[in-house]
Amino acid sequence: MRSLQRLAAFLGGLSLSFTAIAADIDRASYGFPISNPFEATITSTPQPQQPAVLTNDEISQSDYSLVMQPERVKNLSNDFWNVKELKYRLAEQDGPAPLIFIIAGTGARYDDSKPEFLKKLFYGAGYHVVQISSPTSYDFIISGSTSATPGISQADAEDLYRVMEAISDQHKDLEVTHYDITGYSLGALNAAFVSKLDEERNRFNFKRVLLLNPPVNLYTSVSNLDSLVNVKIPGVNSKYSFLDELTDKLTKYFKEKGRISVEDATAYKFQESKERLSNEQMAMLIGSAFRSSSADINFASDFINKRGLITPLETIARLDTESSVNIDLIPIYRKSLDCNFVCYMNQQVLPYWKGLNPEGDMQQLVHDTGLVAIQDYLKSSPKIAVFHNADDIILGPGDLGFLRNTFGDRLTVYPLGGHCGNINYSVNTDAMLEFFRG
Repeated sequence: MRSLQRLAAFLGGLSLSFTAIAADIDRASYGFPISNPFEATITSTPQPQQPAVLTNDEISQSDYSLVMQPERVKNLSNDFWNVKELKYRLAEQDGPAPLIFIIAGTGARYDDSKPEFLKKLFYGAGYHVVQISSPTSYDFIISGSTSATPGISQADAEDLYRVMEAISDQHKDLEVTHYDITGYSLGALNAAFVSKLDEERNRFNFKRVLLLNPPVNLYTSVSNLDSLVNVKIPGVNSKYSFLDELTDKLTKYFKEKGRISVEDATAYKFQESKERLSNEQMAMLIGSAFRSSSADINFASDFINKRGLITPLETIARLDTESSVNIDLIPIYRKSLDCNFVCYMNQQVLPYWKGLNPEGDMQQLVHDTGLVAIQDYLKSSPKIAVFHNADDIILGPGDLGFLRNTFGDRLTVYPLGGHCGNINYSVNTDAMLEFFRG
């Protein structure tokens, strides 16, 4: 489950059919080596086309913890010992420097591969770097979220802002010249709402804000992702037997390589082999990864709020009162898997939101969770920019037009890269650093 979760950290959503959109960057001159958006999303940029970044041994960094929800976590059983405190990572420069916050994507922890790469990139450029888990990650839901019901963008931003303030308070001696913020996928949407919130509270006064592959309409993006597990694969009669076929392919690949490496299994070289996955298989893999992440969100939100939709209330009561409980988690996990992210929005987010907004409905919730809800702010703020890809199908009809109308020349559209597959491409990283240099 963790391997699928890590993949889900940088997946935002694709569909089997996509329409090429004229991009700002010319395709012929761009040079990104992967033209298939599914493959780019899964494998990311081949190593030779990535920039040289520092190793972890060359970075002064440590992991720290915050107790953001003391009343909640003190009543949790010892089975939740590893998420009773909210962890984050800080990389410090030797002396005064700007600080950049990095917000992870859907379901991702602060230490997943994308935040780790961005840390190395920005630390090498002279930044203090703080990595924060997504509000939809298992650990943030339990120990960081006020409502334990992620998906309401304004509320998620307020939770993130409290965490960022607590981090700043925990490191009062850190010499910061100014603050910046970035995020990828859902983390980019979060960063936009955090930036607007900061305009009101003025704690950080962000100098620059970069949104990497954000969803415009969160509901559209998660619907695209949810639908991928329903892709029909020739020769496969059910979505579960796809895992058997994938296992066979990986086994043959590892046998030829002479060693087992999960990193290799999702890398560019695997897709160059004769065991390469088809478009349908890649779509199923992406959809399965997102479904696994959604299952964690379903479970954590239901459990903390004692809703009884996923975990039976009697089981929750035992976990609340007993220090160690022997419970069969398989039926609970299967029930979590049966409810995708759209199901979670309908069963858990909407009822909670309607409790705060009695006259609201799903249409209003969808509006309030997307970039359209803060369009006036985004349009008027010159410090915010967006990098996106023409073949990134987390965008629904009209979304790219919305971005163009909202950001104008602050929007850069690359012709290739799938969803976040080119974040570590040297052309993109050069542009990121140039943007933050102003």
